[in-house]
Amino acid sequence: MKKLNICLVSLTVFPDNTSGASRVVRSLFDYLKKQGHNVKLITGKWNVNLNDPDIIQLKIFRKRFLWFPQFNIKVVQFLRKNKFHIVHGDGAKGSLPILLSNKKKFISTIHDLGPFETQFTRIPIEKILIKYIARKATIIATVSNFIKKQFNMYMPKLNPNKIFTIYNGIDDNFKPCPEAAKKLKEKLGLTGPVLLYIGRIAPYKDVGNIILAYNEAKKKIPDLNLVIGGTPDFVMEKQYLEWKQEYKDILFLGFLSEAEMPYYYTMADIFITYSYASEGFGLTPVEAIACGVPVICSSILAYKEILQDNAIFVPIKKPDKLAEEIVKLLVDVEKRKNLVLKAQKFIKKYTWDEVGKNLEKLYETIL
Repeated sequence: MKKLNICLVSLTVFPDNTSGASRVVRSLFDYLKKQGHNVKLITGKWNVNLNDPDIIQLKIFRKRFLWFPQFNIKVVQFLRKNKFHIVHGDGAKGSLPILLSNKKKFISTIHDLGPFETQFTRIPIEKILIKYIARKATIIATVSNFIKKQFNMYMPKLNPNKIFTIYNGIDDNFKPCPEAAKKLKEKLGLTGPVLLYIGRIAPYKDVGNIILAYNEAKKKIPDLNLVIGGTPDFVMEKQYLEWKQEYKDILFLGFLSEAEMPYYYTMADIFITYSYASEGFGLTPVEAIACGVPVICSSILAYKEILQDNAIFVPIKKPDKLAEEIVKLLVDVEKRKNLVLKAQKFIKKYTWDEVGKNLEKLYETIL
């Protein structure tokens, strides 16, 4: 493929933000640069200075909603001054300024249709925005066939031929690290089995029910530990602080660097993710499996598509059932081993080389 001038636009980028979508954008950026493309990534600056001349972090006010007009205006100004073969927006919020800049062709990646599944705010602005972007985008990239089907359900008039599925990938550093994990567990003072959650602390992630399930399981396994990594969004900040005060036996780690994450995954006896909506792929459970850790997750369709029969699935919002499965899996050492061994072949298709090649083919389509 010829070398292209590419502009990626994303509201957040890893490690300035730790969400799965932010990490995907960063990995795609790194892959495209490695292939020799001239890539610029436009994003907001939230917490961390990324110190990369090709990642342009826009200075914006962080207060809720005030960032939105600033981000759009600054991205529009940049896009109008520069020409690219490909302009690719991450999510509806990353794609809107592309549309406002009057670019006639652009790609939009839609990671999930959470606003259609559950009510995040009283005003359905995200629903409206996704519909608008979906109509105007030249190509829509989704991260699972589940999301592609959801488009057909929620937007039946949308041309299905412009929707393509490109799965996410995981980095090579996600692999078992037993020695580092052993040292980490000793450093944290953990002696019993470990349950781990890593991800955003957002309402739909249902961390509250993970905590309830842990407390129930702990009645049968007294030395059980729960470790929670990740930072809260605006909505969950108060709840997160209350949890930290109330549950002194739970280890709340906050932000974790990508370099550390394989150690935390390997340290765990079970990785849990329990979203009830708004998941298009599910990056963290795949990473956990790559690090040799069995996974228990909610039975939403996206997880079932991506993980197939390589995880234990529990109905949403059923902490008692989740606790039951936690206890059963911790007691059954052989089942844990078999889950991990069986999954090693299946995760090989989720590599960034494979994902990147598919993305380049998609770029050829738009050209």
